[in-house]
Amino acid sequence: MISKNTICLWYDGTALDAAKFYAKTFPDSAVGAVHRAPGDYPSGKEGDVLTVEFTVMGIPCLGLNGGPAFKHSEAFSFQVATDDQAETDRLWNAVIGNGGQASACGWCKDKWGLSWQITPRALTAAITDPDPAAAKRAFEAMMEMTKIDIAAIEAARRG
Repeated sequence: MISKNTICLWYDGTALDAAKFYAKTFPDSAVGAVHRAPGDYPSGKEGDVLTVEFTVMGIPCLGLNGGPAFKHSEAFSFQVATDDQAETDRLWNAVIGNGGQASACGWCKDKWGLSWQITPRALTAAITDPDPAAAKRAFEAMMEMTKIDIAAIEAARRG
């Protein structure tokens, strides 16, 4: 059954590879139907993979092999709430280690250019602390990080 609302992500011929990586890396993720083009199209030929249905952490997605015209940007990202440093490290390292690149404040990009925010729940709690001074210290610590270090965030929060 097709979901009422699906995120469509544009790829340049690599939608199936991306979907397989997400399914292997993130919990509650899977590759579903793979649809091949019934005829030639501007960036492919009849029989090429046109779309891939997949889920990322329970979110229905469709990978469209639309060609090189459009690239991913930070304007869209998946934010992954992690429970501890081990989960944060595992997911961050999986994205970066598979041809991705690190960015600031827990952000990274996968090798297809899709942005991910690997965000420990402890970070969210710290920067929304009801004590404005504690929240500011945690926020300032985060601003100096690439991958989030939960122990450093908690130390900054405590002052």
